[in-house]
Amino acid sequence: MKKNRKIKRVIKSKPALEGAGVRLKRAFGFGEESLFDPFLLLDDFRADNPRDFLPGFPWHPHRGIETITYVLSGDVAHGDSLGHQGVIGSGDVQWMTAGSGIIHQEMPQGDAQGRMAGFQLWANLPARQKMMDPRYRDVRRDQIPEVALGGGITVRVIAGAVQGIRGPVRDIVIDPEYLDVSLPAHAEFVHPTKPGHTVCAYVIGGRGSFGTEDKPAAYAAETGSNSDLQRDSFVGNTRLVLFGDGGQIVARTENEPARFLLISGRPLGEPIAWRGPIVMNTQQELQVAFEEYENGTFLKHRPA
Repeated sequence: MKKNRKIKRVIKSKPALEGAGVRLKRAFGFGEESLFDPFLLLDDFRADNPRDFLPGFPWHPHRGIETITYVLSGDVAHGDSLGHQGVIGSGDVQWMTAGSGIIHQEMPQGDAQGRMAGFQLWANLPARQKMMDPRYRDVRRDQIPEVALGGGITVRVIAGAVQGIRGPVRDIVIDPEYLDVSLPAHAEFVHPTKPGHTVCAYVIGGRGSFGTEDKPAAYAAETGSNSDLQRDSFVGNTRLVLFGDGGQIVARTENEPARFLLISGRPLGEPIAWRGPIVMNTQQELQVAFEEYENGTFLKHRPA
């Protein structure tokens, strides 16, 4: 029998200002690398006011990481130093491997009602692949399988597998799983996880209970005076659950549905030197990257 993962921490996302003035919520990032290894950052850029997202993320560099952008509604226009240009829309994913270096921009445009909903996850690259060739994997909505598990439970499989159905994003170093899980009221979702992998769930709608009968100390430590999380073991919108180790996760709902992103990956266990959009293994490598950006030698690959 597989061991259920217990809740290690519950974290309430915090407001952040990024790019040219985009207001978003940060589930984790900057200062918590060891907890979430191999992941570095998860940002939630859902907004109903165009002023919160239209400033966008103008041209900026990346090196040593992968950025994964998942759009629920609205459009995000992008361009990069390799000559790529395009737009990802509702249900689409862009998995960008920065590798040795890329300069790009991402400009949220919203939908017809002036709303935007999306998430960006940063995944670290191991030392041996920090300087790999940059690449994109643009995944359109109709390429992402949606698995019906019965009882109204559905799972969009971006990476990883559910009941033998694999997502379109494969052959990634950290062996990631990225699922968009929707549960109706009074449902239970049990999903196997690889022991030793980092696993977290970010709630994006409703409320769910994540495999614990007791209210762990993590609730009080992370939520402070937030009474709804102290009252029961249910986790609501914009909260992130970090799991301890085990062979499976269990999520349940009672009187209302829940939707969450389930993310997992194999930890790298390597030193991290991180400043802004560049993540290397040593301070010297980080300094070289910024010096190259300043003197114009940052890009190792240019448009053909």
